[in-house]
Amino acid sequence: MQFTPTILLALALSLVGCPGPANTPPTLDDVRASLQSNFVTADTNDDGALSLSEALAAVSGMTATQFSDLDSNNDGQLLADELAGATEGEGEGEGEGEGEGEGEGEGETGPPVNYTYIVLDTFPHDTHAFTQGLVIDQGTLFEGTGLYGSSSLRRVNQATGAVQQQFNLNAAYFGEGIVVWEDTIIQLTWRARKAFLYDKNTFEPTGEFAYTGEGWGITHNGSELIMSNGTSRLRFRNPQTFEVTREILVLSEGQVVGQLNELEYINGEIWANVWQTDLIARIDPADGRVTGWLDCSGLLTADQASRADVLNGIAYNPETGQILVTGKYWPAIFHIDVALAR
Repeated sequence: MQFTPTILLALALSLVGCPGPANTPPTLDDVRASLQSNFVTADTNDDGALSLSEALAAVSGMTATQFSDLDSNNDGQLLADELAGATEGEGEGEGEGEGEGEGEGEGETGPPVNYTYIVLDTFPHDTHAFTQGLVIDQGTLFEGTGLYGSSSLRRVNQATGAVQQQFNLNAAYFGEGIVVWEDTIIQLTWRARKAFLYDKNTFEPTGEFAYTGEGWGITHNGSELIMSNGTSRLRFRNPQTFEVTREILVLSEGQVVGQLNELEYINGEIWANVWQTDLIARIDPADGRVTGWLDCSGLLTADQASRADVLNGIAYNPETGQILVTGKYWPAIFHIDVALAR
């Protein structure tokens, strides 16, 4: 175990005047559980990690030694994934079955199912579109694009790929995922901590929401918005206020799944692109467990892939059951069906 000067100072201070059993600190498991469940609140500067001071302020009676025990790589900060990883291994070491419980019951339900795709149709796609969000609403395809100076909101003719309507964001903003909620389109931004609201029909800006951290993907389940920020956590938000109502940690066979990007809600599951991969995770919204993996590799030819960027974009038409996928700078949008992988 290594102690930084900051940890040593905090440890010394925590021992001064300690009255004994009456102030017995919580166990390491208690500390870990408390930090996991209150991670967002404890992370006061919203940098995605807990410093020693943030952790001590969040858990009454916690000691600097416990912080050091949880800080597995001794970098002076605790990540959500680091806390989850420590918890998942506990059951194996102690023989109490705790690891299975923290793994969201995956031992009972089995490993994720592996899926492949069948291409049913292809549609043209703008190869200059850095796709960040894709959604179908009442048969209309909407797309959000990114990059500073090139971010936009678009209405797209699905059959031809033609852009029928477009609103360009100010060059200071990097556009991200989009979702349609009632008559409003909500578009995230990457690091500006703003979500822009537009009239669905006119694209006239109607307001904005503020949030902490980065914005990546967004969808909804009919009553809540669901948002990713590039980590392994998904936050559920009130669609009227954008306040966080709950969050889930996404796990696949007990391992955290990070870099969750564009999202779509399909038949009671959250589908998430995993950035820089050809994989789509199918996630149980109740507990964050990955129930399946859809491998989309091979959609592009080698030549097409050399001129394109990563897979990113899932749209679902609940009226027809149609599933569309595409990517950044991709030449096509693919209508796919899903089948079990052999």
